[in-house]
Amino acid sequence: MTLPDAQTVTSVKHYTDRLFAFRVTRPQSLRFRSGEFVMIGLMGDNGKPLLRAYSIASPSWDEELEFYSIKVPDGPLTSRLQHIQPGDQIILRPKPVGTLVHDALLPGKRLWLFATGTGFAPFASLLRDPDTWDKYDQVIMTHTCREVAELTYGREIVESLKGDELIGEMVGDKLVYYPTTTREQSPKMGRITTLIESGEVFRDIGIPPLDPAVDRAMVCGSLAFNLDIKALLEKAGLREGANSDPAEFVVEKAFVGDGV
Repeated sequence: MTLPDAQTVTSVKHYTDRLFAFRVTRPQSLRFRSGEFVMIGLMGDNGKPLLRAYSIASPSWDEELEFYSIKVPDGPLTSRLQHIQPGDQIILRPKPVGTLVHDALLPGKRLWLFATGTGFAPFASLLRDPDTWDKYDQVIMTHTCREVAELTYGREIVESLKGDELIGEMVGDKLVYYPTTTREQSPKMGRITTLIESGEVFRDIGIPPLDPAVDRAMVCGSLAFNLDIKALLEKAGLREGANSDPAEFVVEKAFVGDGV
């Protein structure tokens, strides 16, 4: 059966029994801003497309598209998507949208990227975009997962940046990577929300607390996480922005989490 809006899988990498990444061909007509998402999926048993919103993890200049996904054993889509192999086809609707874009933020000096789990995906795109390093003096990538292995995808992206031919020199010493775990023992334990409230994250990095005159933020995680971070940012005086009304922080509302 020929899929509508079909793209071909070019590679698949499994990180844990719950996480995997894959790359697909990119439609020639597709233009997107780093941080945006598209609808992707497979054909359902009822003959209708089964689609979910997935952030594009590759930067806007990449010739292919990369996605980072959770596996849900009985999830309508991911229970099947996790078995894809190179050469298989998926459905990809080439209409990118999203709030995690530079256009939705006012100019600032320091950019915070707050992610949990596969919420790292849009930041994998933004971290590899020259614009990110051109606009900010410092970029702080926080990634909170339950177990150490779940940090692997993000860590590999971060470790590749300084050797990247396109942006390596721009990154320099601007990047601060701040991974934490909540269940398995690691060098830094705790939810990032708790570490913000206690001030520990600022002491660790050696910077002042959040300041709307300086700090900008992007948030992508579970709904509960997004709401908690949003409350902390607003408490610090930052306002939520949008493409049509830029401000100090933005939150991704189409995150693919549990149940997919």
